[in-house]
Amino acid sequence: MIQKKICLLGASGVGKTSLIKQYVEGIFSEKYLTSIGVKIDKKLVVCEDDSVQLMLWDIEGIDRYCGFQPKYIRGASALIIVVDHTRSQSLVEGIEIFRLARDVSDIPAILVINKSDLNTAWHWSDEELLDLSRPFSHTFRTSAKTGENVEQLFSVLAQHLLSEAGR
Repeated sequence: MIQKKICLLGASGVGKTSLIKQYVEGIFSEKYLTSIGVKIDKKLVVCEDDSVQLMLWDIEGIDRYCGFQPKYIRGASALIIVVDHTRSQSLVEGIEIFRLARDVSDIPAILVINKSDLNTAWHWSDEELLDLSRPFSHTFRTSAKTGENVEQLFSVLAQHLLSEAGR
């Protein structure tokens, strides 16, 4: 078994904590509590004949006021950049956060478009998303509320990490 640190980054309110709660505990809460600092959860993922312990770092929402803290991603094996399907600004912020993270680390990153269960008056075209997601190893549309693609997101990540480790 190997252990890998995974950092979830994104603007405030995009659903980073809810994604982790859905994945680790199988629950969703309508209550919104702002994360402060970092919270770490663990989950063991078994892939065929091997396993990986994911250390999921739920990092506080990054915005203009608190800024990006490069110290949180030291030692990480992958980044998950989370954006909110209902807020176009969160995509702009997510891409900026990704660029800031790239300045200090070249680890793989996944783009997660969360809250796919909610309706919105606008949507990103497939062409726009394809263009924006080019630097990411994968892109997922998820719903922390319904669980849509949450398990798949972390399963694909775990398999990628195991293959990178030569397992």
